[in-house]
Amino acid sequence: MKALLRRHPALDGVFVAHDPMAIGALETLQALGRRVPDDVAVIGFDDVADAASTSPPLTTVRQPLELMTEAMAELLLRRIDDASVDDEFVVSPTRLIHRASA
Repeated sequence: MKALLRRHPALDGVFVAHDPMAIGALETLQALGRRVPDDVAVIGFDDVADAASTSPPLTTVRQPLELMTEAMAELLLRRIDDASVDDEFVVSPTRLIHRASA
C-alpha cells in the first residue's frame, strides 16, 4: 500500500485480491493519515470472518465456497469416471458485501 501510494499519491480507491491483504491496506492507510472511505475506498475479496470487524468494516466480495467446492468435486468425479467427458464450466453467484470501507 505504501509503494502504491508513492506511485499514485492521489489514489482514491483500491480493490485488493484477498481480505487479509485488504485489512493490511486499511491499517496502512490509517497509519498514513488517510481516511477510509473518505480519502481512499477499500474493497477486499473473500469475506473472511475478520472483514466485518475491521474499522471501518471492510466492503468485500463473497463467493459461495461450499457450493463451488461441491461443484468442482462433482466435475472431478465425472472426469475420473469418464476421461472423454468434455470440459464443463460452472458459474457461481458472487455478491458484493457492502460495508463502510467503500
